[in-house]
Amino acid sequence: MSRAGAWVGTTVFLLVAPGVVAGLVPAWLTGYAAGPTNLALLVGGWLLVAAGVTALLASFVRFVVEGRGTPAPVAPTDALVVGGLYRYVRNPMYLAVVAIIVGQALLLARPVLLTYAAVILAMTATFVRVYEEPTLAERYGAEYDAYRAAVRGWWPRLHPWRG
Repeated sequence: MSRAGAWVGTTVFLLVAPGVVAGLVPAWLTGYAAGPTNLALLVGGWLLVAAGVTALLASFVRFVVEGRGTPAPVAPTDALVVGGLYRYVRNPMYLAVVAIIVGQALLLARPVLLTYAAVILAMTATFVRVYEEPTLAERYGAEYDAYRAAVRGWWPRLHPWRG
């Protein structure tokens, strides 16, 4: 895939997938109307949203720069993406999306978003187990097997993997 095509595809996928999951659905569930809140919830919420957005964008960029493709299953990368945040955890994008949703739950003091975040985490964990892991193992073989053995899927390592 060309670099320009990877940028376009990745940008479209960013708007369609995380944009809907972490943006439109929380807006639909809450109307972005805040409940009673306090400073601790506001600070925690902003920190989670900022960290989540930063991690999400960094991960999406990594797919273009390192993988020469997109995160979308219809336009996969030419190379296995194992740099950046992927040196610490195999699923930083999914964790980032959940962090954004939990951050919004804190900012808005809306427990419905905590339930939604749990549903999204369960759905993505199932998707990873049923589709992504077998697909990556088939596509990248021993390279993915070594990466998967060294880097946990959902709990970040303290030190980066240097495979």
